[in-house]
Amino acid sequence: MILALLLAAAPPQTAVEAERAFVRAAQAEGQWTAFRRFAAEDAVMFAPQPVNPRQFLKDRKDPPAALMWWPADSFVSCDGGFAINTGPWMRPAGEAFGYFTTVWRREPDGGWQWTVDGGDGLAAPRPAGDAPKVRRASCAGSPATVAAVRYRDGETGEGQSADRTLAWRWHVAPDGARSFDAWLWDGRAMRPVRADRIAAP
Repeated sequence: MILALLLAAAPPQTAVEAERAFVRAAQAEGQWTAFRRFAAEDAVMFAPQPVNPRQFLKDRKDPPAALMWWPADSFVSCDGGFAINTGPWMRPAGEAFGYFTTVWRREPDGGWQWTVDGGDGLAAPRPAGDAPKVRRASCAGSPATVAAVRYRDGETGEGQSADRTLAWRWHVAPDGARSFDAWLWDGRAMRPVRADRIAAP
């Protein structure tokens, strides 16, 4: 019994486990309550312009029923300090579908917090598979910093794991159209693993 309580209190060991804990919290505590609780202080979400979720959701009431979502793919830095999860989401009763992409950061206490969260709706459900596919970056070689991209307008954010094996960049145009790109080191080069393109609302 004591062991079960200790295991229940232990922080998630992987970003996939963190995503699942996030989903469970959304179902049990409320969607926006969970979003605030799992968000890092410096987190960004899109509404459609970038906002800090702790501030943006501060007084927002939870919807009567939370979204359901599950990780289908997880891209993890070699050092395990960052991961990017992506997969499908669904509104209750299946009246709407979409996908999410979330950047997770491992904190000094061993727990995880998300730092970037985005996604879009889809006309039909996206397949998820039976279990998440986890791809870890190679620990071989010397990864370089991903080259910066200059945008003419809008807002941009980017990040890279401390070991430079996982990198990401987002951009939001003034009309709300946005992009999210991610790269994973394969031992020889940074290979694209995500290229989300979201139209203006």
